[in-house]
Amino acid sequence: MLLLLILLLLLLLLLLQLLLLLQQLLILLLLLLLSLLLILLLMLLLLLLLQLLLLLQQLLLLLRLVVLHLLLHCYCYFYYS
Repeated sequence: MLLLLILLLLLLLLLLQLLLLLQQLLILLLLLLLSLLLILLLMLLLLLLLQLLLLLQQLLLLLRLVVLHLLLHCYCYFYYS
């Protein structure tokens, strides 16, 4: 009877150790997921930066067209006046 009780206690201790190991694995998995989420956030921020740079490029092209249009208009005004 005592031997059975000791075996049961050992089994419970083993089960407890397995549960603790499972908890540690879950914590590790959560940390891994957190790092993946941070990487995804960084990628999204880089994409946003790229979009902002493309928008700036388009604005500069538009400004260049406006300046060229104004220069052409001034040239025509002075040429025909």
